[in-house]
Amino acid sequence: MIWPRMGFRRSLRYMKLKLVRLSASPYSVAAGVAIGVAVAWTPFLGVHIIIAMALGFILRANLVAAALGTTFANPITFPLIWASTWELGHFMLGRGDSNASGHVDFVTMFSHMNFLQLWRPVLEPMTVGALIPAALSAIIAYVSVYAIIRGFRTRKHQLLAQHAANRNSALSAIK
Repeated sequence: MIWPRMGFRRSLRYMKLKLVRLSASPYSVAAGVAIGVAVAWTPFLGVHIIIAMALGFILRANLVAAALGTTFANPITFPLIWASTWELGHFMLGRGDSNASGHVDFVTMFSHMNFLQLWRPVLEPMTVGALIPAALSAIIAYVSVYAIIRGFRTRKHQLLAQHAANRNSALSAIK
């Protein structure tokens, strides 16, 4: 039910093809993906794409790549992201007692959706806890995507040069 019929490999391959076909520089695409992946660690659901595109605009990254990078946060990865940022945030803020979530009435908070009431007990630890995994995953995403795009474009240029050389030798043989 959760596992896609065609598997995740097909989705990842499709994502790779979308990224390498973007007409931006390798830096721009890799930076966009890195920004999107980093923003995906934040607890601000519903505005991940907006935040990623704003940061991408400021850092001159590819905005499409930034939006695609936010897909790192999805229903499969949400439990991992939320649990790890929650625990890491409480640890980093010195609220490491094992019963930290027992003091929070989530039903009441989320029913009123008051940002100020949500900030200290929920959003603050998750935001602080997202800093380290976001930075690490952004670095990994940047290096990986940059290498993939550079390799793809190098192979493409070599193939085009080879086809041009073959065409030129065929034309010179005709003359």
